[in-house]
Amino acid sequence: MNNKVITIGTRGSDLALWQANYLKDQLKENCGIEAELQIIQTTGDKITDLSFDKIEGKGFFTKELEEALLQGHIDVAVHSMKDMPTSSPAGLCLAAISHREDSRDVLIIHKDAINESEELSLKKDANVGTSSVRRKSQILHLRPDIHVSDLRGNVPTRIDKLRNGTYDAIILAQAGLNRLALDMQDTRCIPLHPAEFVPAPAQGVLVYQCRQDDLEMRKTLMQIHNYEVAECTNVERKVLKIMEGGCHIPLGVHCSKDANGYYHVHAAYSKGLDHALIKIRKSQSTIFNLAELVAGELLNYNK
Repeated sequence: MNNKVITIGTRGSDLALWQANYLKDQLKENCGIEAELQIIQTTGDKITDLSFDKIEGKGFFTKELEEALLQGHIDVAVHSMKDMPTSSPAGLCLAAISHREDSRDVLIIHKDAINESEELSLKKDANVGTSSVRRKSQILHLRPDIHVSDLRGNVPTRIDKLRNGTYDAIILAQAGLNRLALDMQDTRCIPLHPAEFVPAPAQGVLVYQCRQDDLEMRKTLMQIHNYEVAECTNVERKVLKIMEGGCHIPLGVHCSKDANGYYHVHAAYSKGLDHALIKIRKSQSTIFNLAELVAGELLNYNK
C-alpha cells in the first residue's frame, strides 16, 4: 500500500483496544503494513443506563465507526462480529474476519453465591446480571428461580460490579475474558456449552470493515481473512437475517464443522422472556440451505 500508515477506527474500551491492536499486529506481521488507532465513541458507549433491547435502532456499537469510514476519517474499522447488523450501509463492506476465539458464554459466580447442590453451582433465587435478552431467556430456561437484572459497562466494570456484590453472578463472553487475560480466581467461572446455552451469531469473531471502493484495502485484508470460520459465521448470520433480528431478539445460533466435514447448527429462540424457549439442532454435510432450514423451523414455532 505504498508504505501508507493506515488508520484503524475502534471503540475505546479495553476489549475494543485489544481487538484493534490485534488487527494492527496482524497487518504488520502478515502484510508488512503499519497502522495507527483512532478511538471513536459510539451510541452504545454513551448510553449506559438502558439494556440493549431498549435502545432504539440497530448498530449502536457500530454506526459512528461506519460514518467515520464513509467520511474517510479512518481506513478500516474493527468490530466484534456479533455486534454487526446483517447488512452494511451503502458504500461499505465486511472485507475479512478473524479466527474464532472461544465462542461460549460464561457464568461468573460471586464466591458467596456458590451452591454446589444447585444447577450451575449457583444459589437459589440468585440475582444474575446481563443486558442481553438472549442470555436472559436462556438462563431463565435453565434456572426459572433466578432473577435477571440489566448489566452494562465494559468487561472490567461488569466484573467489578460482581465483586462488590451488586450481582450474585453475571454472564459474559468467554472470548472477552481470554483476550483480556483477566484474573478470575476469586470467582467461580462456569463455561456454558454452546449446544446447551447457545451463543450469539458470530460470537468470538472479529470483523474488519472498509469502504467498498477501497480495492487496495480490501485486497490487503483478504490476506488475513479466515475462510473456514467464515463458512460457519455466514450460516449463523444468515439465520439472524432471516429472523430479522439483532441484539433486540433472544436468538442464539452456533454453527460448527466436525472432523468429518459435517456442519452442526444449534439454535435457541424465544418470542420474549414470558415465552417458552425453542431449541433446535440441524446437521448436514454441506451448508447449502442450512440457514434457511434452521430459520424456517424457528419461524414455524413462532406462529
